Amino acid sequence: MAEIGRTTGPAKRTVRREFLAARDGLTADELRRAASALARRALELPELARARTVAAYVSVGTEPGTLALLDALRARDVRVLLPALLPDNDLDWGVYAGEGSLARVRHGGRMALWEPAGERLGPDAVAAADVVLLPGLAVDARGMRLGRGGGSYDRVLARLERAGAHPALVVLLYDFEVVGQVPKEPHDRPVHAVVTPSGVRRFI
Repeated sequence: MAEIGRTTGPAKRTVRREFLAARDGLTADELRRAASALARRALELPELARARTVAAYVSVGTEPGTLALLDALRARDVRVLLPALLPDNDLDWGVYAGEGSLARVRHGGRMALWEPAGERLGPDAVAAADVVLLPGLAVDARGMRLGRGGGSYDRVLARLERAGAHPALVVLLYDFEVVGQVPKEPHDRPVHAVVTPSGVRRFI
């Protein structure tokens, strides 16, 4: 799920453009192979092996593919929560029940997203997750995640903190998106791990 809406400082905007351009250069075959490898690597995570509820997202465009991972989690009887974008860029949540349970939703003139078509559980439902899988464009050696700039997941992380919830925070990326440093702002929080097609790196 791409984060859309809010913009931030020029440094982040420039870096975002560079990573998006690199993603746009990937071929369809590279995207398919990366999605398959990403699912295999993620399923090896002990945090996901123990999880009963996972908050995830449906990838769009050239984002690292997540559908194979979502279906594998469901096959393990894991409850998978997916986000639905609200008008203020906050996220509501619904349960994933297979590809047939998804609806393609266009938010204004912006990017169309795949969202759960069923019952909405409310923004606070994410606090029940044992693991939160986060979209992003890059992560650095400190575990700082560079998002798209919409602010949706900043709200999620703040909500988890207010609720006293401590799920494992895992970002899903391509190998070339693990970098030395990304621009950081005071509200940014580190993730616990990054999963790429070639493996897992932990930060906390």
